[in-house]
Amino acid sequence: MPPIISVVGKSDSGKTTLIEKLIPELKKRGYRIAVLKHAFHQFDMDKEGKDSWRHKAAGADTVIVASPGRIAMVKDDDFGTLDSLASYFQDMDIVITEGYKREHKPKIEVFRAAAHKEPLCRGNSDLIALVTDSDIDLNVPRFGLEDIKALADFIEKAYLTREQ
Repeated sequence: MPPIISVVGKSDSGKTTLIEKLIPELKKRGYRIAVLKHAFHQFDMDKEGKDSWRHKAAGADTVIVASPGRIAMVKDDDFGTLDSLASYFQDMDIVITEGYKREHKPKIEVFRAAAHKEPLCRGNSDLIALVTDSDIDLNVPRFGLEDIKALADFIEKAYLTREQ
């Protein structure tokens, strides 16, 4: 199974932006990356009226849409744990999640002082790094909001070391 790292933070802290910047840096280094976004509400990826939506609405438990170069799946699930979902990503080098703050996985918190008074993960033993614009010290490595290369170096050294 690939390593799983969760990017966490309070609402509007910049989690998506950080992941958007981190993906190309890790891709440049040759890694295959999966992203798993935690959604708090039910969602539909498909458009109402499309064939795949109609199949799901008719009661199919899983619908896969495949085209050259792309596969999308909508599957009923009891909202499994990260470990149960990780099986979908066996061919990846790393899984980066957005959210999943309650799971016991390594966490990188994004904290912007202008958006919130306190970090989310103060005292959380799963916290491995803090990405912030403040000088707060949570006894983990701290990176600036734009310090993507150094953050990628940290992730690579700790979680992506390849055997030579």
